Amino acid sequence: MNAFTPNAALARDDDQAAALIARAALLGRAFAAVADEHDRNATPPLEQFRSLREAGLLRANIARRDGGFGAGLAVARAIVGEVAYGDPSVALILSMHYSQHAMIVHDARECTGNWPAALAQRLTQASVEGRALVNAAQVEPALGSPSHGGLPETIARREGDTWRISGHKLYVTGAPLLTWINVLARTDEPEPRLGHFLVPREAAGVRVVETWDPLGMRASASHDVVFTDVAIAFDDVVGLRPAHLGVQRDPHATAWYFSLVGTVYDGAARAARDWLLAFLNERKPAALGGAALATVPIVQESMGRIEMLLASNDWLLRTHAEAIDAGNAPAELSALVKHNVVDNAIQAVEIALELAGNHGIARHNPLERHHRNVQCARIHAPSNSLLRSMAARRALGL
Repeated sequence: MNAFTPNAALARDDDQAAALIARAALLGRAFAAVADEHDRNATPPLEQFRSLREAGLLRANIARRDGGFGAGLAVARAIVGEVAYGDPSVALILSMHYSQHAMIVHDARECTGNWPAALAQRLTQASVEGRALVNAAQVEPALGSPSHGGLPETIARREGDTWRISGHKLYVTGAPLLTWINVLARTDEPEPRLGHFLVPREAAGVRVVETWDPLGMRASASHDVVFTDVAIAFDDVVGLRPAHLGVQRDPHATAWYFSLVGTVYDGAARAARDWLLAFLNERKPAALGGAALATVPIVQESMGRIEMLLASNDWLLRTHAEAIDAGNAPAELSALVKHNVVDNAIQAVEIALELAGNHGIARHNPLERHHRNVQCARIHAPSNSLLRSMAARRALGL
């Protein structure tokens, strides 16, 4: 026992967290070995999620009383970071799953009443048994991201003791692998309400349309999903509120989302940094008389910039996660973390690319893939430009 584990219960918690993170690290290295193949073919990481399930990592942040490990954000973030180091596409799907379960756990702990108890228990039990992977579906062709305001065109129509869901969603991360899809929709009532409707992916009327063919994060399988008159139980809806109030964001869930999305891209940047370190030490141009590129002062200065950026990310992500777990994080901190971490990750990989030169853009070197992957950080809603605008309005009192 050390100074940071003042009692046996905390020591057990530390041991369990370390074991989970160690499992994630082993899997992350294994995922790295096949990441290029999945990137090239844009194939969903089915085997990777089988491995995550068998390792118990899909239930990491489910409450202990429900059969999970009770991990907070600090541990969940460390797990996601290890997976992202190997393949950020896999980590992105995992982070969305964790964010959904973070809402369930927080709702039960704070007694907010958003999640119907039977629905939360069903989803939790399925995840504990390894039968569930869950993510949200919010973006639409006409609406774009709900972060910019506006109401979804996906409609929930009441029919007896069921809801009938119809609509079209874009960018549903992990779509072919999901068991449940948390669908943002509005009711067709005279005074419409807005809520999240839990739809089984295998339900009649759910169709995954394989549209995902992006620059990076290709294995995230973020395809379109079309819902055609899909029937779900009347109580399988979360946070139903008058639509004129707009989308009601849970600050706790938002904090998890921002932290884990940032961690995904930070993991990709760290993988790029480690490839670069090996390259700079191994590359010995004739012009240097047999000395490695690592000995060149201007190269060292640029490498130092990468180290500073990633050290800043580590401090921001760890401090934020610890504050969230302790319940004393300032509300605006989550947006700051997402904004700075993804910008730092992008900048770090761009510096690495410049140092590597032509080797950095060669398809047979992983740096090229890492560079494409971190570019996708720019599109995760809310965008950094929107976060800056929101910060400006707060400062200006608007």
